[in-house]
Amino acid sequence: MLKWAIIFFVISLIAGFFGFSGVSAATATIARVLFAIFLIVFLVFLIMAVMAGNAVL
Repeated sequence: MLKWAIIFFVISLIAGFFGFSGVSAATATIARVLFAIFLIVFLVFLIMAVMAGNAVL
């Protein structure tokens, strides 16, 4: 998911460079949403891993 967020961010930068502001804004929004989803999933797995580690001890 992080890979796709980076890809959309790069597309947004390229589109912005060439003057396609609508495409740039849309891909930037997609990249932001994907990064937010990635961050939420990462934090959930991090919390689950810490809780599993504490259960083993």
